[in-house]
Amino acid sequence: MTALTTDAPAPPARMSSRHRLILTLLLGAQFMLAIDFSILNVALPVVGRGLGFGLDELQWIATAFALPAAGFTLLFGRVADLFGRRRMLLAGMALLAAGSLIGGLATAPAVLLTGRVMQGLATAIATPAALSLITTSFPEGPLRTRALGLSGALMSAGFTVGAILGGVLTDALSWRWAFLVNVPVAVLILAVTPLLISESRSRDGAKLDVPGAITVTGGLLALVYGITSAGSRGWGDPLALGALAAAAALLVAFVLVERRSPAPLAPLGVLARRTVSWGSVGGFVAFATETSLVFLMTLYLQKVLDFSPLATGLALGVLGAGTFAGGVAAPRIMGRFGGRATLAGGLVLQAAATAALLGLGETRGGLGLLLAATAIGGFGNLVAIVAFMGTVTSGLPDREQGLATGVATMTQQVAITLGIPVMSAVATANASVLGGIHTATAVNAAIVLAGAALVWSFLRRA
Repeated sequence: MTALTTDAPAPPARMSSRHRLILTLLLGAQFMLAIDFSILNVALPVVGRGLGFGLDELQWIATAFALPAAGFTLLFGRVADLFGRRRMLLAGMALLAAGSLIGGLATAPAVLLTGRVMQGLATAIATPAALSLITTSFPEGPLRTRALGLSGALMSAGFTVGAILGGVLTDALSWRWAFLVNVPVAVLILAVTPLLISESRSRDGAKLDVPGAITVTGGLLALVYGITSAGSRGWGDPLALGALAAAAALLVAFVLVERRSPAPLAPLGVLARRTVSWGSVGGFVAFATETSLVFLMTLYLQKVLDFSPLATGLALGVLGAGTFAGGVAAPRIMGRFGGRATLAGGLVLQAAATAALLGLGETRGGLGLLLAATAIGGFGNLVAIVAFMGTVTSGLPDREQGLATGVATMTQQVAITLGIPVMSAVATANASVLGGIHTATAVNAAIVLAGAALVWSFLRRA
């Protein structure tokens, strides 16, 4: 008897011209959103002088963005599943254009912070929508891995490019252009998206889990606020401790709500999958350590070597080149060695490159070491991030891709928000600037290595 072959045909290994256009559009949106996080970092002193921010108030320009970006991401990832991913991408782009215009034209601190909050909320709306449109537009396999590789490369490189672009715009034109540059790009995306991308949403008829949305959003907002407050006021500050305690209570309540909800915002079965939970641990470590390392190297270049903001941004451009190369190479590495080995291996390479930075001294003779180590570390970091994205979104049906990408985006935003104040606290605990940077760099490398060990151990039985 001849057996019948029922295997489905393998998905195409090459992108069509329409796939390329869709990917270009979605990657452009994500790249712009990633740039927004860091584009004002090197310009903060100039913004403060221009609008009357006190030195102790400058952190709120970053916090006003980070709070909604991290707090609302999981909610809007699920909303995109239920009410339309394209619709949420368009809503996020419209809000980004409005917030950027308000921030760029601001004449008072309150107005600028309003624009920054709108930008953060736009990131929470648009980023998981764009990511889930990528995962639903490309079948699982080589095409999706390649698309996620480019996405991860541009999202991570955007953090570095933002620092460079912020320095260039501030020196050449005005800090206001760090906001206004978003407006024409967002308008272009609004115009082109309906022509290229069809609407995509879950068809299972589920409703939004309102109690789950309230508890998880409140918990994440309290967590980010507590972390940023502790970073600026100290970890013994009563307000910071109260916010962290409220975050713990709300997140525990969220778990209890989800166990009983007939249509949970984040099904615990999905979050408990090893690929989602331990993949997110690897992604969290990758984002928290690399973005905080950029902060430490910025501190080193400006406070130890006395570089200008523009020179600092250009020096860190090598890191951006390394991350882009890692994103391009990662799909092939992941295809050959699998998600677990790629994620752990990328973290090990990042840890080794970070540890090499302990050789930096007080003179500019170590600049070559900094450039080489940050480029190699950026390569390893992006390989790990692509593996994280591919691992978290693999094996899930389209109706849960918004949730998975929401978890991935939330991991990224919370990690970035947590990493910088923690490493800043470690660095400033030392009386010597260079000594503090060395201590924080050693802690950074140790965390990356521990993350690699956890991923290797617990993704093994996925």
